[in-house]
Amino acid sequence: MKYDFDKIIDRHNTSSLKYDFAKERGCPEDAIPLWVADMDFLAPEAVRNALRERIDHGIFGYSDPREGYFNALQNWCKTHYNWKVEPKNYILTCGVVFALCALIRALTKEGDGIIICQPVYYPFEESIRENNRTLIVSQLKFENGHYSVDYEDFERKIVENDVKLFILCNPHNPVGRVWTKAELERLGDICLKHNVFVISDEIHADFAHEGHKHTVFATVKKEFEENSAICTAPTKTFNLAGLHISNIYIANDTVRAAMRKEMDRVGYCQPNVMGLVACEAAYTHCADWLEELKAYLAGNLDFVRERLKNTCLKLVEPEGTYLVWIDCRALGLSDEELHDFVLNKAKLWLDDGSIFGIGGSGFERINLACPRSVLSSALDRLVCAVDGIKV
Repeated sequence: MKYDFDKIIDRHNTSSLKYDFAKERGCPEDAIPLWVADMDFLAPEAVRNALRERIDHGIFGYSDPREGYFNALQNWCKTHYNWKVEPKNYILTCGVVFALCALIRALTKEGDGIIICQPVYYPFEESIRENNRTLIVSQLKFENGHYSVDYEDFERKIVENDVKLFILCNPHNPVGRVWTKAELERLGDICLKHNVFVISDEIHADFAHEGHKHTVFATVKKEFEENSAICTAPTKTFNLAGLHISNIYIANDTVRAAMRKEMDRVGYCQPNVMGLVACEAAYTHCADWLEELKAYLAGNLDFVRERLKNTCLKLVEPEGTYLVWIDCRALGLSDEELHDFVLNKAKLWLDDGSIFGIGGSGFERINLACPRSVLSSALDRLVCAVDGIKV
């Protein structure tokens, strides 16, 4: 490989949420952290060089994206997703979760129903509740190790609760589904039928595994483009989360105007200049880095699959993302007991499945985006801890 993903970078004492806040969050300081979804790899060299050049300029005043930025977005979307985007339809924000909250406030009123499919990325629920909207859950079906949407339940919940918004996770975090075009079409048709607007979080789009293809929700049907906001960002793909940049695509003029008005209400205008620089450099120069990264992550996934195959723990085969969903229910532990087992016996800092909502009980989420030697040590700890329990 051209890029060295085996290199261990010491992230301690860098104000890293992943590494420097174990004590504050009640975790043993010697626990291996494989929880929050950032990577332990250096950002691409082209991005770091662009940032150095900007730093050397030495002035960091108010900035806005220019033509080169939007050219980079257009080329990336066209090349990777056959998606033709228009610069005028973008609204830049400091993050996808920020955008979710802004869209919720822009498009609904307090008490309105918003539906999600749990288990799912837990800030979805938080964004709904913290903005005083009504959380409606349609639980994903889990059969024979595979997750799917319960369309009948989904539509019934929409009708019964007069739902206004659906927040879609595409690809799905944490269960790893890359929704097919047919699945997205069925969801989108239900939402159109009942006047439900779709917010599609597609931040993991660049991590569809071999044999699976990410479909941008807005490309399924022209009507879907007008009935959706597509939330994208380079931050997961190129390990840039701390630079706070996301690109929200809203083709519907009325919805985009409402979103801009909400942005004015909260006083957000010009984005982080470093985020602009990094995003443009990443989408312009770093496709080869991403391909090697995906190959390395595929190797990490193979490693997990092999290491767990003779244990009672079951890997839910992912179709996308660099996160894996592990079924630990055979251990027979309550959520509290499983949390204690993972943290204090296995000495691992993971994301408990219960935080992802209904259907997450008894599962754990593991972040694979780390050097294989770190992953190996973590899995050794987990397997040794499991071997000490009579299942």
